[in-house]
Amino acid sequence: MVIPTLEARFVPELPERLIGDKAYDSDPLAEKLAAGGIELIAPNRANRRVKSQDGRPLRRYKRRWKIERLFAWMYNFRRLVNRWEYDVFNFLGFVQLGCILILLRRCL
Repeated sequence: MVIPTLEARFVPELPERLIGDKAYDSDPLAEKLAAGGIELIAPNRANRRVKSQDGRPLRRYKRRWKIERLFAWMYNFRRLVNRWEYDVFNFLGFVQLGCILILLRRCL
């Protein structure tokens, strides 16, 4: 699902790096992303024979908690968790409203 997700992006440029967990550690995926100019940062799986990552790029992997924390904050809004909105535009509006409320709470 990585390639279809990148193709369905809403910004014109591709990201420079893609950070994923151990499930993303795959040579074919890394080759496809490298062909598009994207660096894959993922820790090696335990059963990998040839290690593909040294420790340097994995320092960026430690910052993945920021995205996971955002999703945890979004789960505080019951309307987003239950997905009561069937129309995509209405749901997107509530997601944006939730992000605005999170920003206002954190900044004020």
